[in-house]
Amino acid sequence: MTQQSSQQSTRNDLYDVVVIGGGPAGLTAGLYLARARYRVLVLEKDDFGGQITITNEVVNYPGVGRTTGRALTQTMKSQAKDFGAEFLSAEATGLDVEGDVKTVHTTRGDLKTFGILIATGASPRKLGFEGEREYAGRGVAYCATCDGEFFTGKEVLVVGGGFAAAEESVFLTKYASKVTVLVREDDFTCDASVAAEAKNNPKIDVRYGVELKGVTAGQGGLREATIADRDSGETETWKPADGGTFGVFVFAGYVPATDLVRGVVELDDHGYVVTHDYLETSVPGVYAAGDLRVKNLRQVVTATADGAIAA
Repeated sequence: MTQQSSQQSTRNDLYDVVVIGGGPAGLTAGLYLARARYRVLVLEKDDFGGQITITNEVVNYPGVGRTTGRALTQTMKSQAKDFGAEFLSAEATGLDVEGDVKTVHTTRGDLKTFGILIATGASPRKLGFEGEREYAGRGVAYCATCDGEFFTGKEVLVVGGGFAAAEESVFLTKYASKVTVLVREDDFTCDASVAAEAKNNPKIDVRYGVELKGVTAGQGGLREATIADRDSGETETWKPADGGTFGVFVFAGYVPATDLVRGVVELDDHGYVVTHDYLETSVPGVYAAGDLRVKNLRQVVTATADGAIAA
């Protein structure tokens, strides 16, 4: 983005770049832009830091020891602020992207800017079972790569019947003592070869035609799960064989936060932003970084890389 800018702003009410989204991608972009002496504002409607703030332990961010998601992103924000990035707690409600000077409409007024970076992220699709939101990041997880290690030697439930559920259930056997996959349909919906890897793994038990209705916790973590038959509605209480705690991994897809740019920039069939060189969108001067864009891997480290590239 900095390579594309022809001038820096001098007016107090005009920014070089407005970053929409204060997660790892947006904070990194703010850091890089501010360090390059551009006037940049990072806009966030909720907590700065994004969805990673609910993660109690982050262990796979290079160069950083075991930390929390909130602590990691607070450091990112502090670094960006030290270089001169500005921050505003408000929601972006609309964009005017015609011409060299663009407008970001927010709940706290309009912002004029030469460039816009969309970094609003994507969130795992929630299923709505009892305890899902309460125990998110504390037993209920959505990323095997991020959180699988925390359940070493424990049993886990995997909820889902698609590609991710099949593939990640196999990955989780590296850590878990046993993986029970709850598939609502009569079979996996992914390629047969991928499903076969899960079905044939001795550490994986697949149950079809069932749904997870809820989880309850006790000392140390999750203790019980309620599982219902899809057709009859009959429920049962599930516990690990050793009577200990367990984890739940939900793989029901992601929901990109792209409502703001729908009809403004090009999206793929799943609602993700299509980007080109330097992560520019189909609209000149409008960029996208992080989990909301079309990409193969969604991790904190790839989000920060996106933020640096887009900046």
